[in-house]
Amino acid sequence: MKVAIPGATVALVATGSAVALQPDQPVQTMTDAPLASSSLQLAREAKTSRDALRPPVNLPSVTPSAKPKAPPVAKHLKKQAPIPKPTTAKTRAAETAKTQPPKITGSKYTTTDLNVWSAPEQKGTLLTVLSKGSKVSITGEVQGIWAEIVRDGVARWVKAEYLAATKPVAEPVVDSGPSAAACKSGSGVEDGLTEDAIRVHRAVCALFPSVSSYGGVRSGDGGEHGTGQALDIMVSGSTGDEIAAYVRSHYKELGVSEVIWEQRIWTVQRSSEGWRGMEDRGGATANHYDHVHVTVYGNRGTA
Repeated sequence: MKVAIPGATVALVATGSAVALQPDQPVQTMTDAPLASSSLQLAREAKTSRDALRPPVNLPSVTPSAKPKAPPVAKHLKKQAPIPKPTTAKTRAAETAKTQPPKITGSKYTTTDLNVWSAPEQKGTLLTVLSKGSKVSITGEVQGIWAEIVRDGVARWVKAEYLAATKPVAEPVVDSGPSAAACKSGSGVEDGLTEDAIRVHRAVCALFPSVSSYGGVRSGDGGEHGTGQALDIMVSGSTGDEIAAYVRSHYKELGVSEVIWEQRIWTVQRSSEGWRGMEDRGGATANHYDHVHVTVYGNRGTA
């Protein structure tokens, strides 16, 4: 039922609800629309999402998974011995040659006093000096100016130009007696020498002009070099052989008492025995391989 109340404004309060009516506005009755009777009913009628009513779910943080590990390898596959590479015939031949002595193909002679080296092109060590006319075994191997020879079963190297197929003929020495003329080389070794030592120096200097180095008085020497009774003739090889032989053959004219050369000694007192061996003194100079040592009496010579 609708009631119209003209000229009036009526406020209806029912359970906390208020409705304002304007003049000539019809009033809706209870039968037209139901009214909420309580707050519980209002709460039920409110549209609420079911998800909003659900309790929050705390999920664990997700971290990226680690890379999968490689499957284990069998122990016998972890370390394998390297497969040897096949060697060529040339390599095998070179290795075999290193363990075998060099093959000798012939022999030659030295045409001068010749240095012997452990390797070609002077990259090695100077081992010894061969006298002129020495016979050497050769292999036929040549590297540039160097030729390979064999000494005591070991390969050595010398300059090829000083090797010849035939032995050089020694030049005859004209013996006109010892010379007493001053040495033309200008050697000043005579200072402090005795008369006999000067005789030896001048005789050798005149007959062997290729020799340019001598040793005389040595200060502080307690032997014959200190008293001027000795002369060292700096030479090696076949030239040293010739000088030693010459001095021995003229020992009376030169006043010579002793000659030492290549670890051998000759003395006037035991001249019938010829050369006698000496003990090893530990080096080329100490063993007199690089010089002929001549000892004199002092003033007995007649030249």
